[in-house]
Amino acid sequence: MKSKIQVLKKNNIKGMSKMFFQITALLLFSFSIQAQDKKAKDLLDQVTAKVRSYDNIVIDFKYSLNNTKENINQDSKGNVTMKGNQFVLNFMGVTKIFDGKKTYTIVPEDEEITISKVNDKDDNAITPSKLLTFFNTGYKYNMDMLQDVKGRKIQYIKLVPTNAKDQRKEILLGIDVQTKHIYNLIEMGKKGTKTTLTVNSFKTNQPLSKNQFTFTESKYPNYYINKLD
Repeated sequence: MKSKIQVLKKNNIKGMSKMFFQITALLLFSFSIQAQDKKAKDLLDQVTAKVRSYDNIVIDFKYSLNNTKENINQDSKGNVTMKGNQFVLNFMGVTKIFDGKKTYTIVPEDEEITISKVNDKDDNAITPSKLLTFFNTGYKYNMDMLQDVKGRKIQYIKLVPTNAKDQRKEILLGIDVQTKHIYNLIEMGKKGTKTTLTVNSFKTNQPLSKNQFTFTESKYPNYYINKLD
């Protein structure tokens, strides 16, 4: 049986990955203006234009999971390198590589690698193509509070799921007014769970290896390879 720590770790990785995909979607997508806050749309469009001007992005982040009722308060750190729809994500000792076609999940603790293809027909899968339309439907958004964070002006945009079955009450996206970079993403769950992804370092146009997003099986001679497709 898996321990509570293993289950929590797995859920954290899954939850953080989802939040990462959401941030990527927000960075790449120009929002529909219909039934939405024009000021919020204008700010998101500025973020989109800024990010699209970069060849690549390297982010160091902090991920926090809090639930007062369940007495859960956990912080973790990670980093992600993105170029186009490719990425390398390191979080809680696990590495995820997406080369544009397949995802490679490397778990050194278990000496196991899972390889899976992207299924564009899976409605629940967040694929690179869906990243461009992720928030186009299913959310209402508007300008929220403006905060001063260590001398930085952070403008929040509130996103509210339109699906009543969605377990998230609302999402707050914090944007640095000066740089037009994402500062953080806060999810408030209907059951009291709060997850926060905070960007500690945002670097752009970094020198990357030509094999940055390539999985090399020979580097893991003793690992069990689990091919799902």
